[in-house]
Amino acid sequence: MIRKFFNSKALTPIAQRCEDDKLTTLRQKYDLYYEIAEEQSGTHITIEGQDLVMLASNEYLGLSLHPKVIEAGKAALEKWGSGTMGARSANGGRRFHRELEEEIAAFLGKESCHVFAAGYLACMASITGFAQRGDIILADKNLHSSIWDGIRLSMADVERFSHNNPARLRAILEQLDPQAPKLLSIEGIYSMEGHIAALPEMMEVAKEYQCFVSLDDAHGIGVLGKQGRGTANYFGLTDEVDIIAGSLSKSLASTGGFVAGAATSIEFLRTHCKQSIFSAAISPAQAACARAALKVMQDEPEWNEQLWTNTKRYKALLKELELDIWDSETPAVPIVLGDRERAYYFWKHLREKGIFTVISTAPGVPPGKDLVRTAVSARHSEQDFEQIESALRYACKKL
Repeated sequence: MIRKFFNSKALTPIAQRCEDDKLTTLRQKYDLYYEIAEEQSGTHITIEGQDLVMLASNEYLGLSLHPKVIEAGKAALEKWGSGTMGARSANGGRRFHRELEEEIAAFLGKESCHVFAAGYLACMASITGFAQRGDIILADKNLHSSIWDGIRLSMADVERFSHNNPARLRAILEQLDPQAPKLLSIEGIYSMEGHIAALPEMMEVAKEYQCFVSLDDAHGIGVLGKQGRGTANYFGLTDEVDIIAGSLSKSLASTGGFVAGAATSIEFLRTHCKQSIFSAAISPAQAACARAALKVMQDEPEWNEQLWTNTKRYKALLKELELDIWDSETPAVPIVLGDRERAYYFWKHLREKGIFTVISTAPGVPPGKDLVRTAVSARHSEQDFEQIESALRYACKKL
């Protein structure tokens, strides 16, 4: 109010919209998002002096503090500096970009790969790099926001099908023009639900109807498949999937994203994809950390093994407490409370006992699926689990 009193300039309609937005007012009032940690050590962070166990990170393997990853980042910073200050299409390309791309492609079993400045950009590019006006995109209703933005920008027509449902996909395809180019967009692991894609059944339908398949496997890399090679590898379908997109900011302990596929597909993307042409290249340290994490994933399988040991332990506890985890099959584990108020207080009670989680409510999730999103890490210790169990029992009792 004071600022408004001293502000003599009349607000434009958009500035007034910003001033009056109720959702922003609610977000600030309940202080749910955009929190700042002052310190971080392993699975613990400190916010406003409170020590919290991180139970919402996408860092499934816990490699961001691995000595080899940290060392690689330092060495790259000293050798190359802080950044390239340019797009790959112009002045920003460096040898370490190509080396990272070659290593990711080989790891995933694809011919080629292109790395992006953010996972969001990479997932957008997995659509905009290939789909065009006049094409038809078949899209799982529960796709990530980045994919939906890519779909909108592609100018292609879109047909949504019910989540992870090959039968509905087939039913829709049966009604479409058989001559129209088609792209099927699905995820390997759906991060909010923890579901694994019904990939074998999806690929059977896609093959029958000649769909180009784009798989967002941001949450599958490091989690599923041999040495964490992802969902396509897990099902033995790497050769059938046309495009695998992913993030460097989860199991690969860095920031950025990638799209991998046939060499002709990746070169086509490099020619046409604005998310690459007009975005600065990732920094030397980012690339080096991702490369080091990729090597650790292959050389030290115990990280993946510990991740699944921890996941089984955590889910056994949730089952004992009779909490709804939406049939999660992975370390991404939602706790579904059913409505916004219950989800908020469950989240708040966990926080009181030193557990950091993330709340998600409609329209971010379907109505009736308001939830607290949690995720397991290979680094969660015995002491962490003791605190997590105590907090969960407290939160259940308070509901």
